[in-house]
Amino acid sequence: MTLAPITMTHAEGPMPDGSKAQVWGAMHSAPTVVPGGLTGSAAGEHARQLRLAVKPEYGDRSDFYTGQFSLRFRLLSPLLPHGCRVGASTPVDFQLKRSGPSKWVSQDPPIIEFSAYDDTFTAPAAEHCGPLTGPLNRRLGLPASSGNLMTYDATYTFLMYDRLPSA
Repeated sequence: MTLAPITMTHAEGPMPDGSKAQVWGAMHSAPTVVPGGLTGSAAGEHARQLRLAVKPEYGDRSDFYTGQFSLRFRLLSPLLPHGCRVGASTPVDFQLKRSGPSKWVSQDPPIIEFSAYDDTFTAPAAEHCGPLTGPLNRRLGLPASSGNLMTYDATYTFLMYDRLPSA
């Protein structure tokens, strides 16, 4: 399943003492429909009550220098409570590795594309999903042990602080 695009805002760069620093900003993404819905069948795909979508959310950890990144995944369905998530208590931790070199698409504005992946992450069971927690975990194959694959295609742009408009 390919998730809807994710937009992340963060700042990173060298400090006056030469060390590196990062500040998290925000993350936005639209829900992605899960084919087959809650049941994994045509009925689950077409019946409104049985639809299922997943929406990635920031998992409180990002280190873009090392490739460490954490996500939670909100599970959305008319039959699921609002707090239903994969990674609710313990987020899904990714250790991204580059798939190849970065490619400059444009110099002005600066746009860079790159791809990364993690083929070792684990995923915990869904939590806070009410009476559907067990069937939902079976449907999604959760918890999932090591060896899962997540690929990440990024388009990255940036603005140097000296180019920001003055307030």
